[in-house]
Amino acid sequence: MADCKPLATPASVSQPVSQSSSLFDNPTQYRRLAGALQYLTITRPDLSYSVNRLCQFMHSPTDEHWGLLKRVLRYIRGTLDYGLRITASVSSGIQAYSDSDWAGCPVDRKSTSGYAVFLGTNLVSWVSRKQRTVARSSTEAEYKGLADVCAEVTWVVSLLRELRLGPTAPPTLWCDNLGATYLCANPVFHARTKHVEVDYHFVRDKVSSGDLQVHFVSTKDQLADIFTKPLPAARFGVLRSKLNVSSHPPCA
Repeated sequence: MADCKPLATPASVSQPVSQSSSLFDNPTQYRRLAGALQYLTITRPDLSYSVNRLCQFMHSPTDEHWGLLKRVLRYIRGTLDYGLRITASVSSGIQAYSDSDWAGCPVDRKSTSGYAVFLGTNLVSWVSRKQRTVARSSTEAEYKGLADVCAEVTWVVSLLRELRLGPTAPPTLWCDNLGATYLCANPVFHARTKHVEVDYHFVRDKVSSGDLQVHFVSTKDQLADIFTKPLPAARFGVLRSKLNVSSHPPCA
């Protein structure tokens, strides 16, 4: 595919992933290529959602999955010189964005969570991951996503303190779901949230102790949106640049 036509995005907005087509005749090739792409996500967070989604079908890939995998390669073909840019930052504050696509998987209706953790202006940690259980509401899906990023931010803060570089202010978590945001601060929000797993309520403990702050952010400013669903080319390009993934000139 060295001479393939490049594409603007790695995932199609109009083509959901299913298991309706026939099995791919060379699953080893699929697994080898999908596994290799996982290494590329170490410096290319813009590929995280697409690669994670395709790796969920390693056991029995279909012809449709193979076509979607080749689409990722066509996107990479047009962005070969892109990478994660790390620059000096005057700020050492930690900002994290958390998002979830409720029941977004058409196969099992599980939600996909994603987060992006910034140290100053630099992206230092990110993930795109399908949740292990089915969420019964968008608030539950978002709250599970908050729990994941809360654990990650706690680890980042602990690491920085060991290096004597701890942040001077509590990290800020940004979420675009008002229900999940309110639930972090109000332990008796309403009866409909009682089904939320007790394990995830440690987020509220972190907030009440002042270790974290959770604030609402509008969907258009939600940077983690790129980790939870396919996006149109314009929106994808804007979020990609805000994650500091940009074109780098070749080394001399």
